[in-house]
Amino acid sequence: MDATVLLVEDDASVREVTQLGLQRAGFTVLTARDGQEGLSLFRSRRPDVVVLDVMLPGLDGLEVCRVIRQESAVPVVMLTALSGTVDVVVGLEAGADDYVTKPFEMPELVARVRAALRRATRTSASEVVTLGPLRIDPAAHTVAGPAGEIALTPTEFRLLVELARRPGQVFTREMLLERVWGYGYLGDSRLVDVAVQRLRAKVESDPSQPSLIRTVRGVGYRAAPR
Repeated sequence: MDATVLLVEDDASVREVTQLGLQRAGFTVLTARDGQEGLSLFRSRRPDVVVLDVMLPGLDGLEVCRVIRQESAVPVVMLTALSGTVDVVVGLEAGADDYVTKPFEMPELVARVRAALRRATRTSASEVVTLGPLRIDPAAHTVAGPAGEIALTPTEFRLLVELARRPGQVFTREMLLERVWGYGYLGDSRLVDVAVQRLRAKVESDPSQPSLIRTVRGVGYRAAPR
């Protein structure tokens, strides 16, 4: 696979092993030891995907992710020793697309990176989609509501488009992992729940009583019928 990965990891042993594993999988790998070096490499080399450790000296991984997301929609996979739901929420809110918990096996990380690249290169149909008061333009990658344009992360946007294109259809968490994140068996259903929670906070008039993205208890989610 002819793609460039930026790996930002302060632990030298983890960095070297991960770099080697990604190179063996066919990636060109750039490495950085801290957040500032990572941002500098990101801006100068424009990698296809970023693998970013959360716990970095100085500028931590979450802040690096926020800065990257302000400048680019490049896929970001977080590496974290923390797997609690709160940490998943914070990572996704910072703009990450996915996360892998340390210690990890290289095949899992490689699969996550490849899935992130597939999502980034997937072309969306150009027709405008509506969901309630929302106007969703996949080609322009924009969402507009009654108060104007709504800023969504790439993952939130893909999730909204997937649901809005099939109003009334029930999606299980496994279906959404496959369609939005690009894999099922490796996925963590918390990714779906947290992404839906964050999306509702941005598009619903009352997130505590959602009307656009509804929960189907014990199954998954569906967009409101037109």
